[in-house]
Amino acid sequence: MNMRINRLTANPFGVLLCLGLLLSFQFCKEKKHDHTNEESALIPNIKQAFIPIFDGKSLYGWEGDPVYWHVENGLLVGEVTPETPLESNTFIIWQGGQPTDFELKLEFRITKTGNSGINYRSEPLDTIPFALKGYQADIDGKNTYTGQNYEERKRTTLAYRGEKVFIKSQENPLEPGSLRANVQNNAWQNREVIESLGHSDSLKSKIKAEDWNSCHLIIKENLLQHYINDILMSEVTDLDSVNRKSSGFLGLQVHVGPPMKVEYRNIKIKEL
Repeated sequence: MNMRINRLTANPFGVLLCLGLLLSFQFCKEKKHDHTNEESALIPNIKQAFIPIFDGKSLYGWEGDPVYWHVENGLLVGEVTPETPLESNTFIIWQGGQPTDFELKLEFRITKTGNSGINYRSEPLDTIPFALKGYQADIDGKNTYTGQNYEERKRTTLAYRGEKVFIKSQENPLEPGSLRANVQNNAWQNREVIESLGHSDSLKSKIKAEDWNSCHLIIKENLLQHYINDILMSEVTDLDSVNRKSSGFLGLQVHVGPPMKVEYRNIKIKEL
């Protein structure tokens, strides 16, 4: 060992050669590391990006009754005509998963007689095809309910437009069939309004009638926020561990009622 060291020491060119090789190896290693970081920065994180879920050309990725749902001029259209009356609310349901925490953005336009909504964290019904029960961002043509949080086929109204609400915890499940016993005037009774987001009529004035509006849902853990045209219309903190849902299907609704038409476009989702 000593002989090898002495030989290298005696030969300065050998020492310089070894040092050069070591420095070159370290430089290449650092360069490779920097290049890897640059490549990683260019690859988008799916959880940080909004992903379109309607292609504007077909119903690919969605399931619904074709009598009431179709694509027209790049729009996802739900329509009830005099010839196709509805017996129960029907949905077109996204088949891309059952989102838990997410943001959803879209634009909608609805006729004056229309009644629709965006369901999320919802369950399908076994007895009725294309039916969902669960949270809903309500939409209607007269903008009476647009922006509120209504739970379809469950606890009914959780928050009216302009309300920030706590849904109180419930220790024990209700007896079968007794869910409606906790509903009065089409609103869930175990709720507490903790803050006003503005008067309902004042907020209504920010929603365009029979024109395009944007909707942005921010759904994270037990906090549910509904924005229309970038204005917070309702907020629910759901502390009811018995009845709340943490994930489920996403769907768009056509409601029982007179002939109507609702149109959706630019539908995109971001996982949180």
